[in-house]
Amino acid sequence: MSAAHLEIMLVGATTAAACALLGTFLVLRRLALISDAISHSILLGIVAAFFLVRDLNSPLLVVGAALVGVLTVWLIELVVKTRRVANDAAIGLVFPVLFSIAVIIITRAASDIHLDTDMVLVGQIDFVPFDRLAILGIELPRALWAMGAILIINIIFITLFYKELKLVTFDTGLAAALGFMPVLLHYAIVTLTSITAVGAFDAVGSILVVALMIAPPATAYLLTDRLGAMLLLSAVIGVLSAAIGFWPARWLNVSTAGMMVVVTGVFFLLALVLAPTRGLLPQWLRRRRQRWEFAAQLLSVHLLHHENTPHEAYECSHAHLETHMRWSPEYANRVLGFARRHGWVRCDDERLHLTERGRETALLMLVRS
Repeated sequence: MSAAHLEIMLVGATTAAACALLGTFLVLRRLALISDAISHSILLGIVAAFFLVRDLNSPLLVVGAALVGVLTVWLIELVVKTRRVANDAAIGLVFPVLFSIAVIIITRAASDIHLDTDMVLVGQIDFVPFDRLAILGIELPRALWAMGAILIINIIFITLFYKELKLVTFDTGLAAALGFMPVLLHYAIVTLTSITAVGAFDAVGSILVVALMIAPPATAYLLTDRLGAMLLLSAVIGVLSAAIGFWPARWLNVSTAGMMVVVTGVFFLLALVLAPTRGLLPQWLRRRRQRWEFAAQLLSVHLLHHENTPHEAYECSHAHLETHMRWSPEYANRVLGFARRHGWVRCDDERLHLTERGRETALLMLVRS
């Protein structure tokens, strides 16, 4: 692995961590699509600032993009407050307009500028090693310096306001009552999201920005219920997606940013299927077990009702289950096997007997019903 390869992965990993940390709060507050709106609309801020200063490296481009990002969220909320359209529709109305205005301005006022899908959508992360900047004698890709600084800012912000962000995220009303100014924190998150998006825009493009702000937090959400753990998992999943996605892209000669997005999707699908609590497979296994458990409990109640009665020999026989419980022989055998494995029932030839544990289970089910 060459130094250039390492630098590309470092830029991707740093961008992933910076995006995933803020994306966690966007996902939890059901504002995930705001990242999509901001990542597109900031182009208008970049264009406006560029025509003002005529310098692609000017920090005013970040300021302009951040301001347009905040403007985007404000316009979306303004449209939602009319109560004529829903939040998702407002997002779909506002950011395409701002993005289109930026494209029109570039087309009319800067037709000699090359604007294509690689630059806007998937970026140029493979070329970041060629644009370098030396600080204190250390020469690294400019994108790495920028995203490293943004990552540090995001970490400091989340660390300083962790309790406030947690309260605002899960109970906005209580946060307002306690004087935590949820609106101010909301726009602080939006501003940092805009800064993070514009910092990553040139290197990785808008698609990867959106994917890294949504996919890792959504994946982490399936794995944990704790905010601190979710933040850590989001960052780790984002970093792994960037590091792992680089190599298939190199081997297959495809877009590096695009492959990183694919890896985030793979991580999400794995969590969706295999997550211990919310995964589809564990939930299916739990429902399957609960079905057999409920049937075995019904069997225990049936045996308890007929225990020590004149008809016990008939009612508590294996063959009678098919008639009284209306179970097929195969289903009855599987239920009986489940009950025996859990120590609720024992068999004596064709006779079924409750164990002490089975009797407790049957009584508990009767009390609950």
